[in-house]
Amino acid sequence: MEKYILLCLVLLAAPLFPGIILKTKAFFAGKKGPPLLIKYYTLAKLLRKCSVYSTSTTFVFRLGPTVGFGSALLVLSFFPFGGVEPLFSFHGDVIALFYILGTGRFFTVVAALDTASPFEGMGAAREVFFSTIAELTIFTVLILFCRINGSLSFSEYFLGDNPVSLVDPSGALLVLVIVSMFMVMLTECSRVPVDDPATHLELTMIHEVMILDHSGPDLALIELASFYKLFFYSAFIVHLIYPFSAGAGLLNGIIFTTLMVLIYGAIGVVESITARFRMNLVPQFVLTSFALVFFAAILTMGVFQ
Repeated sequence: MEKYILLCLVLLAAPLFPGIILKTKAFFAGKKGPPLLIKYYTLAKLLRKCSVYSTSTTFVFRLGPTVGFGSALLVLSFFPFGGVEPLFSFHGDVIALFYILGTGRFFTVVAALDTASPFEGMGAAREVFFSTIAELTIFTVLILFCRINGSLSFSEYFLGDNPVSLVDPSGALLVLVIVSMFMVMLTECSRVPVDDPATHLELTMIHEVMILDHSGPDLALIELASFYKLFFYSAFIVHLIYPFSAGAGLLNGIIFTTLMVLIYGAIGVVESITARFRMNLVPQFVLTSFALVFFAAILTMGVFQ
């Protein structure tokens, strides 16, 4: 029962944390900023509206938001938040989960192409290109974790006999992994310096330009999927920083929430002090994350022989 309650709390709390990013950016700009619950207000407003569909679109366009939301929701059900066993778990689920996220991205891209809009096609091409590069980092991280932990399950990574965390003998190497995963999170979740979710200039947009034709409940599903995806990557980094032990429910919850607030605050700081990269510099940024984790993987060869 505990795992079901925790998953429900995660699903309800995921739209809250992006408000921390907005508050942090407002602080750096010397402003008050929107309320922390602003994302809930946005979702409620979108759900009250009706979706508008172009006559040039097909069922693929309507399918994109649903599959994208379902994939993000399914991924959260496999993650052991705060030391609690996930709803689902099996050996090799880490590979399946990232392909599930890839499936959601694929349908989002196909839905953008279904509109026959040149702007959305441009954004879809950028999304696929940058995400393909980011996959190099992600799967190198999985190889590194398998070498350290000997498993291919999220539950075993963080709740097993040999959890992956900074307190391990190889913890110093995980600093590189944490930095690289933070860079991947900024890329996969369309944050500055890779993308700017607040921009309105089609020529410089990546993710946002793909969803220009979505509206109403469809756009609400897309927004929820982005909140869940950002929460997933943030929780991934949190579990690398702190090893949660089973049984310490309240303490784990406090530590997990505190670290999540710090991660979202760090995103806000990055977006406040960093300008968005030119498009030709984004691949270099993503490949830097791969170089960091690849270097960490090479260093482990002398440790785990």
